[in-house]
Amino acid sequence: MHYSGLFPATRPSPRAATGDRPTTGYLPSTFRLWMNKNNGFVYRNRIDAPDTGTTLLDFYRIRYPHSTAAEWLERVRDGLVLCNGKSVNPDYRLRSGDQLEWRRTPWQEPGAPQGLDLLLDEAALLVIHKPAGLPVLPGAGFLQNTALFKVRKRFGPDCFPVHRLGRWTSGALVFARNRESARNLGTSMQAGRFEKVYLALAAGSDLPDHFTVRVPIGPVAYDPLGTVFAASSTGRPAESRVDVLRRCEAMNQSLVRIRILTGRPHQIRIHMAAAGYPLAGDPLYAPGGLPREGRALPGDPGYCLHAWKLAFPHPNSRDRVEVECPLPEWAGQLNRD
Repeated sequence: MHYSGLFPATRPSPRAATGDRPTTGYLPSTFRLWMNKNNGFVYRNRIDAPDTGTTLLDFYRIRYPHSTAAEWLERVRDGLVLCNGKSVNPDYRLRSGDQLEWRRTPWQEPGAPQGLDLLLDEAALLVIHKPAGLPVLPGAGFLQNTALFKVRKRFGPDCFPVHRLGRWTSGALVFARNRESARNLGTSMQAGRFEKVYLALAAGSDLPDHFTVRVPIGPVAYDPLGTVFAASSTGRPAESRVDVLRRCEAMNQSLVRIRILTGRPHQIRIHMAAAGYPLAGDPLYAPGGLPREGRALPGDPGYCLHAWKLAFPHPNSRDRVEVECPLPEWAGQLNRD
């Protein structure tokens, strides 16, 4: 069975919902808060021609809109923002080649799991078991509570993730340990030589035994963010192959195995929703593959998704590397009827 073009031509306008974002849903047993502040960070920018003539205050206000103009003004006056190593006035007009630094003071990061398990450790690459709840890259208040920071702290500054997993997706994540490995693994990834198999809990127990979803994925309008990736007739091609492993009518859920042949953002969540079977507890994607009405964000929890198996060419020898990640708790909790 094949699913394609299952999304409507237009999406409904999301209502202006109020209230907090979802914070409930499945949380791994290892999840705990990291209560200490991090060490702070220095954000650096080099001024190029398009920003020449812009005031220092306007540059930061526009480039980093997460803070208000008043907050940036306070940082500049407190000496936390430097230009060419010196404090300047907020109305200083930037010149091409200026070097800016924002010396962000230590802050309390959101909670995240603290442990990392190794699945493969070689000179050229690492494969870690990323727990659900741990972001891969810095952003949205995360810096040291990320897989990137933890891997680099333990294995060196040249480590870099070859692919991505969403914050609440657990499982196998590949890191290159040097530039040559990163280049070779990236080439294999782009050529489609990475085989990726996931496990997920889908809403519904009446899924076909086997089906393929070919729904393009691209940005669509979404009020809380401007745009969000979803099913889109103008998006990029994407393909997912789904097999049902187990059904539970009492819970109205199914354990599914999904092999993705492309790597679009949130592909599995979007494709399962596009097929009419969103991931159980997914706060963002509704049947049809478009965002639900409300204020949910892609990084909100609730769904269960696990990067189970990986296979790819070794970056040096080109031999086939196969990795299997241990099953998460929820995969064993869905019993047969």
